Amino acid sequence: MKQLYHFQTANHIISGQNSIQSLAENLHLIGKDIQKALIITSPSLIRLGFVDEVKSQLSNKGIDSRTITGILPEPTVANIEEVYKDPANENYDVFIGLGGGSVLDATKILSILKTNDKSVHELLEPDVIERPGIPTILIPSTSGTGSEVTPNAIVTIPDEELKIGIVSKYFLPDLVFIDPVLTLELPAAITAATGMDAFTHSLESFISNKANPISDTYALDSIRLISSSIVEAYHNGASIAARGKMIIGSMYGGMALTSAGTAAVHALAYPLGGKFNITHGVANSMLLPHVMAFNMDAITGRLSRVAEAMGISEAGDSENAAAERVVSQINKWTKELDIPQNLKKYGVEEIDLQDLAEAAAKVTRLLNNNPKTLSVEDIKNIYRKLLP
Repeated sequence: MKQLYHFQTANHIISGQNSIQSLAENLHLIGKDIQKALIITSPSLIRLGFVDEVKSQLSNKGIDSRTITGILPEPTVANIEEVYKDPANENYDVFIGLGGGSVLDATKILSILKTNDKSVHELLEPDVIERPGIPTILIPSTSGTGSEVTPNAIVTIPDEELKIGIVSKYFLPDLVFIDPVLTLELPAAITAATGMDAFTHSLESFISNKANPISDTYALDSIRLISSSIVEAYHNGASIAARGKMIIGSMYGGMALTSAGTAAVHALAYPLGGKFNITHGVANSMLLPHVMAFNMDAITGRLSRVAEAMGISEAGDSENAAAERVVSQINKWTKELDIPQNLKKYGVEEIDLQDLAEAAAKVTRLLNNNPKTLSVEDIKNIYRKLLP
């Protein structure tokens, strides 16, 4: 039997510089009459004027809108349930998520809560979302998660010291705007962490056991775009050219992982975020070179293709040499982008490694995608490399 590949993404995607200014004129793409909108965002996007831009467009169309904030950078179940108290008893025709990955993920979950008789905690169980949520418009303000085009949402479970990914086709948004202008004011540290997160999505999708011709196309182009722009975006945040490559590269990374899934890097990152509050992008960046080194003998050929996409392969390189260049370049990036490489900075000690490894080993949904099997001891050894 021939292998089948599955790909899904947002219904409509509108991209380009200042594309957010065309939001109101494209509301017809949602396919329903809109009288009232809820905007989920963060205070920084309000200060920068992007929320007012959206509200003004809606008002000119005769659409009433309200704005709520309060989503944490790494939202917990309790945080989302608390925020949901605001829109729970109001009727809205559309939810507009404007912000980073946490805001976008929360917007998806809030939408589902309106139409499914479930708590956030109940959504953590597989395949419990039974019906579509309120229509959503997602507008990313970072180049990192690719959440705007994925059926995934991540929440933190403090009691279990873990992050959990909820997956449902009903999370896919109705309309997406990819506008690099929204990312021009990103601080350098966030540019670095989110950019490396996007690169991780693409690289892990490319070496995943579920990699396929569809995911490979998006993953390699994402790698090409991010590799050619992440350093410039970090050092020169006002470069619209670099920001444009980064935000498209991030979206492509989301498309790649939708089809192929991420792997051990993400599995090991989740406990670091859940137990020690290490942000997702930083945790992925720290782990990426070490997990790739562990996988090296199983993915040499794949990594040699990654080296080509990154523009770092040289004539006469063997597959091994090209593959080693990928890991070396990732290490160079983490230094230039000033991403920490020492877990002790976050309070992690040797005594914590067993619990971290056992927690990561439970993330089988992602570990099953990894090209090599990891034992608990293998996972501990990878964490230990970050305790110099």
